[in-house]
Amino acid sequence: MTQPNFHREERYTTNPGPRFLKRTALSVALGLSVAGGVQAQSTTGSIFGDAPAGATVVIKNNSGFSRTVTVDDSGEYRVGSLPVGTYVVTAKQDGETVGSRTVPVRIGAGADVSFHNDEMLETVTVVGSNITPAIDVSSTDTRVVLNAEQLERLPLGRSAENIALLAPGVNAGAEGYFDDMVSFGGAGVSENAYYINGFLANDPLSNLGGFSLPYASIEQQETYTGGYGSKYGRSSGGVINQVGQSGSNELKYGTQVVYVPKSLRAGGPRAYYSNLNLPEGYGYEDPDKAGTLYERTSDDYSWSQTYSAYVSGPLIEDKLFGFVSMEGETEESQDAPTAEGAPRVEDSESDNTKIYAKLDWFITQDHLLEYTYMREEYELDGTYSAWDFENGSRGERLDSLPNTENNRSEFSILSYTGYLTDTLTLSATYGHGSFSYKDEPAEEVVNPYISSYTNQDPSIVDDSPIPGLAGGYDARNARDYTDGLRVNLEWLLGDHTLTVGVDNMEFEAANEGTTQLTDLWIYSSADDPSKDINAALGVGAPGGDGYYVQKYLYEDATSMKLEQDAYYIEDRWQVTDDVLLSLGLRNDKFTNYNNVGVPYMESDDQWAPRLGGTWDVFGDSSLKLFANAGRYYLAMPNSVAIRGASASTYTREYFTYEDVDPETGAPLDLTALGPGPVSANGEYGEPVDPQAFAPSDLENMYQDEYILGFEKTLGEDWTYGAKFIFRDLKSAIDDVCDPNRMLDKLAAMGVESDTVDWQYCYMFNPGGSNTFSLANLDAAGNPDGTRTEVTMSADDWEMPNLKREYKAIDLFLERPFDGKWEARVDYTYSKLQGNNEGQVKSEFGQDSISKTQDWDVSELMRHSDGYLANDRRHQLKIRGSYALTEELLLSANANIKSGMPVSCLGYYNPDGSTDEASEAGDPVGYGASYHTCFGEVATPGKERTPWTRSLDMGVTYTPAALEERLNLSLQVFNVLNEQEPLQLDVTSEESPYTVSNTYKVPLGYQTPRYVMFTASLDF
Repeated sequence: MTQPNFHREERYTTNPGPRFLKRTALSVALGLSVAGGVQAQSTTGSIFGDAPAGATVVIKNNSGFSRTVTVDDSGEYRVGSLPVGTYVVTAKQDGETVGSRTVPVRIGAGADVSFHNDEMLETVTVVGSNITPAIDVSSTDTRVVLNAEQLERLPLGRSAENIALLAPGVNAGAEGYFDDMVSFGGAGVSENAYYINGFLANDPLSNLGGFSLPYASIEQQETYTGGYGSKYGRSSGGVINQVGQSGSNELKYGTQVVYVPKSLRAGGPRAYYSNLNLPEGYGYEDPDKAGTLYERTSDDYSWSQTYSAYVSGPLIEDKLFGFVSMEGETEESQDAPTAEGAPRVEDSESDNTKIYAKLDWFITQDHLLEYTYMREEYELDGTYSAWDFENGSRGERLDSLPNTENNRSEFSILSYTGYLTDTLTLSATYGHGSFSYKDEPAEEVVNPYISSYTNQDPSIVDDSPIPGLAGGYDARNARDYTDGLRVNLEWLLGDHTLTVGVDNMEFEAANEGTTQLTDLWIYSSADDPSKDINAALGVGAPGGDGYYVQKYLYEDATSMKLEQDAYYIEDRWQVTDDVLLSLGLRNDKFTNYNNVGVPYMESDDQWAPRLGGTWDVFGDSSLKLFANAGRYYLAMPNSVAIRGASASTYTREYFTYEDVDPETGAPLDLTALGPGPVSANGEYGEPVDPQAFAPSDLENMYQDEYILGFEKTLGEDWTYGAKFIFRDLKSAIDDVCDPNRMLDKLAAMGVESDTVDWQYCYMFNPGGSNTFSLANLDAAGNPDGTRTEVTMSADDWEMPNLKREYKAIDLFLERPFDGKWEARVDYTYSKLQGNNEGQVKSEFGQDSISKTQDWDVSELMRHSDGYLANDRRHQLKIRGSYALTEELLLSANANIKSGMPVSCLGYYNPDGSTDEASEAGDPVGYGASYHTCFGEVATPGKERTPWTRSLDMGVTYTPAALEERLNLSLQVFNVLNEQEPLQLDVTSEESPYTVSNTYKVPLGYQTPRYVMFTASLDF
């Protein structure tokens, strides 16, 4: 569907060396009593190793949790499903302690703790990351795990997404639109999964982003970039899996203050209206603006302070433990207008408060119960003051106010782990999430909202256009709920670890969407007043000097529900001592319901095979070859019901005007230019037939992924490796809004158009074939209870085949932290090609999930094959830290990458011979939305934004005199103050032959240099 986007200014709005084991590390690891220690979205890890046959091994953490196992006849032991943390592993023989080691257990990983004859009677404490084999030969997936100590050392923005950006192949979303989200391996920003302590924590409406723990309460974050097993789905991009801190037998408490001052923030660059050498016949909307100042980004800035505190300890020693934390962030900002915006500056203040609590109850040594509670509340309000754009100065406070926001989320998560026998483990998690969203005007709206006021007719307003009085025009007041249940049974059977389970989620939303509260007027002008504004919709030429106005109406609030049910089986099979195969199969079922509870899409038996393998080539964990192949399904989120399965209104009405209200800025003395309100998608608030909207044979979005790679030790301290990744999007869902071609097919079948209830838009599989069910009408135009089936192929729609292919080579070199220094280098070379970004459209920020303007009609898809928005040809990421002394540590994080593809969207005129003002130039009434510009084909990615470089540095001081309780750090982000543009405006024309003054104007730049101070005190 077309983007409801009315005015341009709001668009911007591990390494101890080789081990000589009696059996290989792989053969030990593969026999884990549960596979959860090596799976995505897990909250646990594992310990395994060699020891003399018949010895006992006791594994105990500081929470009193203890497990005792007997070393088998082959000299191996293994314990899985261990909560992350630090463990003491003790080997005993004939009742005597013969060896002990202290090791941390990482999420989703196995720690090798082996006791050999020459090591008995020796107590060893292993520090930092040096607790696993140099290579984790038991893992077939690809991921990056960072713990709390690493997060404290490195200069990072305090968000889950900034941590994820350290992983290879992960990029930030489109600047100005999705910049607080991430893209994994070429996938769209809506294709990721977020987990908190094992429970899905995505945005419940659209799947755009997710929730995260208070930063100082993150114990570990696991970032998966691909290859996870059949236990997990709901992602064709990547996974961000956070595990929060837990209590122990040690009483601890502390506080932290983070301050980002305004005074140490660098200014941003200036942006100017485009001033291109335009082809003959084209002119700017306002020629006087060409090359003049458009925006001072230095007038936009923010500063913040964050306070957090925690307390942790035993409620009942060795039995019941608690951890509670609170984090409150206050951010103040100034947002000055562009030259297009209303002459007012917005001053806003936001408060974001998070509460996290965790209870761990060791009922017995074989039964663990965990409860997690998290709450987040976000509040935003602000004021407007007059703004003199020419001088960049503020004036008096205005009466109008911007919208206020109040969003709240709550999670309750209950998890059980039962070690039923030494070979049988049962785990279960139930979670509930509730969410409320309010975004509404701060005061009653009594005036119309005015957009693009600088385009008012100067013969009426002279040089003093009237901006209007309203601060907002629409509202959102919604509630969402999520419920999830996962039950997992794992059985160690000889060389096999068998896993079966169910994974169910339900999402429900009430009153989600937008309600418009007042009239909204958009002022416009045409370079050629004699040309029709929109011939396809019957909107004529403005005449005169070309000035006209649009009355905009958009409303789509509704309710909906989504059920996602899955079951799975997996076998991790130790084929030989050196070879592991992971064989899995997952079945997903998705059901979407509209506002009256009627299912409009049901997908059963979506089988997703997952195959992986590793080979410990030399049997000493020094060289691993691995491969993975899998299929990943993604459901349509609840938001698809908005503007889809439920009624919506999206219209524009065009007028010329003789006067402008001097107070409100509203147009007066109107003359209609068209038949009334028009909608390119036929959205006039009428009910939608759910049986027709989505065909019964609609396939959900899914992607096939293949990974092949190796990892190798380099000396005693380094590892390096490479992997090749290929991702192929096999099926997608979008809407098609081309009733004419369907009517042509019906006519060929002998069905007259007035005998069936046809719609404007339908969901379909781009490039595929679907069968639609249309209600038959009687002579009075009412449904008669029967239906007509019509099958539409890609040829019938005149559509191209679906394509999104991601090919990448990742190289890495790493030295884990040894108490002195650490370093990691990642380089990625990749290509992302096709005609479908995913569920969103980053070129201009369209976030209507699976209902973008792509695929609406065939003309929009002509010449669309090229490099996609998330393509980055080269990426180099370097991070590390170095302890100058025991008290002083330096750290750095650098990122260098090539630019993103730049598109051009214009009227349909591929060879310069089409009259853009005719219906052929805009066959569907979408305006400048086609892949041709200025009479030529505009291949996506033919141009790119500049390369970018970013260097963040930090210094941390931990005075020994205070027993390392005080931690002071200074972090400087974008040290070199690089300020390259990250996103450009790609819409070339406002109307036929009338070039937008903001075409190719940067919509966002790199964040200017800023400084963050942190002080932590722990007891």
